Amino acid sequence: MMTRVRTQEDAHGSHLEVATALDALAREGARRMILAALEVEVEEYRRQHRDARDSRGHALVVRNGPARSRRLTVGAGTITIRAPRVNDRRRVDGVGQRFTSQILPPYLRRSPQVSAVLPLLYLHGLSTGDFREALPVLLGADAAGLSPTAITRLTATWRTEYDQWRRRALADRDFIYVWVDGVHFNIRLDEDRLAALVIIGVRPDGTKEVIAIEDGYRESTESWLTVLRDVKRRGMRAPALAIGDGALGFWAAVREVWPETREQRCWVHRIATVLDKLPTRLQPQAKRALHEMMYAERRASCEAAMQRFAQDYEGKYPKAVTALFADVPRLLTHFDFPAAHWKHIRTTNPIESAFATVTLRTRVTKGAGSRAAGLTMAFKLLAAAQNTWRRLDAHDLLPLIRAGVVFKDGQAVERTGARSEKNSGRVAA
Repeated sequence: MMTRVRTQEDAHGSHLEVATALDALAREGARRMILAALEVEVEEYRRQHRDARDSRGHALVVRNGPARSRRLTVGAGTITIRAPRVNDRRRVDGVGQRFTSQILPPYLRRSPQVSAVLPLLYLHGLSTGDFREALPVLLGADAAGLSPTAITRLTATWRTEYDQWRRRALADRDFIYVWVDGVHFNIRLDEDRLAALVIIGVRPDGTKEVIAIEDGYRESTESWLTVLRDVKRRGMRAPALAIGDGALGFWAAVREVWPETREQRCWVHRIATVLDKLPTRLQPQAKRALHEMMYAERRASCEAAMQRFAQDYEGKYPKAVTALFADVPRLLTHFDFPAAHWKHIRTTNPIESAFATVTLRTRVTKGAGSRAAGLTMAFKLLAAAQNTWRRLDAHDLLPLIRAGVVFKDGQAVERTGARSEKNSGRVAA
């Protein structure tokens, strides 16, 4: 009973954490997108009038630094913006000219349709035509928006950022755990859905970091091999543990690239697979039994619960039992790591929750427009979300894992000095 209470509390806390992270992501995403769009708008205006010169050949339309900070309320809350300014000294028919932003008019303090703007800004910004549809949602039907040329330049900078990021050196980082998954979302211009191969890792100080986001063909072993060989070539060390769905082609790839890495199958994926092979009327009862295994405090207790499940269901539903017992040792690997980390390493939740915002926006907007745009979108969203991720609980135990300390049923059984004595006591408690 106590385990169930803690589980509900953990779930509630997780929901609050995700909600807070999404709020922060929305505010920062809105601020960055609006600033980037303002920069492009100013450059477009200056370019249109680049030939306007005074008698001495000086440009009449020039940049004039940033304006004073102003607060703008959008769907995610209130953000602070410092818009770029333009000094326009032209006169047309004796009338002085003045640059006025159509994206952020001088006295605008609140977007007219704040509930609809953010999903469009996040995703439509990656498609030349569709981004122009997003601006009227923010500014009203009469907004002129940006030219396709300006949008192309804006998205090109994001793709350059992504290309530089995916080539960065990794030798200065150490990842103790990694979560892997293939995340699918629709691409309007391609017949096949995009499979984004994603790796998120946790460093010895407990911080989580996106390691790789790459295009992959149906999560095949060959695709994962390409990704793993690339990050290894850039200096990434073999992680102590990899967590993922048992159906991934990743496992054959990781055994070839890093055979020393331990493997943990995702319990959430396994439970869903087992329940899918049972009639609906039996699923609530079976789910309770499966959760008893997932949250067991000892390996022996988990194995006993699995045997009881087999006795109850093997007669009429052998496929459900077969699905449960597939690759059991790798389903129970978490028992060989600190108990304080089990809630993090039993599932691929770090990827599932992080990518929820990406898949949501691709559903809302019916696709990202191209494979390259989809990957760029995923990179930009996850890069912003990464700043809000909490550190792993009991992160001071991570260096022990890298040092080779052995754990059994979540408790350290091999002590190396006073620090190990202290931390094994924490786990046992």
